[in-house]
Amino acid sequence: MTPQTAGVVEPAASSEFQRHPMAPLIRFTLIGLYLALAAPLPWRAPPALELSLWLALILGLLLVLAATSEQVLVDERGLRVGHPAWCAWLLRRGWQLDWSAIEAITPVVTSQGGRVFYLRSGDRAYLLPQRIAAFEAFLSRLSRNTGLATTAIGRISPPWTYQLLAGLCATLLAGELAWGLLQL
Repeated sequence: MTPQTAGVVEPAASSEFQRHPMAPLIRFTLIGLYLALAAPLPWRAPPALELSLWLALILGLLLVLAATSEQVLVDERGLRVGHPAWCAWLLRRGWQLDWSAIEAITPVVTSQGGRVFYLRSGDRAYLLPQRIAAFEAFLSRLSRNTGLATTAIGRISPPWTYQLLAGLCATLLAGELAWGLLQL
């Protein structure tokens, strides 16, 4: 496996891999936020716009589902980051690295005060996925296979932020559902 910047993420036929999708709390919170903000629009629209807004809502939901389907595949040779085949043709982002190609992990402070990490390989840098399921197991395997310390690496944001956002989305959706039922 050599460093690549695009392509469909598929495991090698002969290797066993671990799949790390986006963490469910994060994925379903983002999907819920989209629905809470966009779902009421077709119901509140003038009749002439209803059909186009329903179609836009469905298209938007498919795009959100695709964007939140990014996954990390890890095997004995290295790791691959990208989207499943059903949406990879559209998003075309992705990369893969051999374990031996990873030379360093570089922290970078974000404008919001958080920290992201980049895997360094030669003169290239690849954003370390920090929103994946089984993140601690992923970090353990990364450390074991590269010899690099991962103890300072954490999630990009604490779980309570997504729990709070999920609660707010649920409240919005419940309010919109109640409003819709009252309009019948």
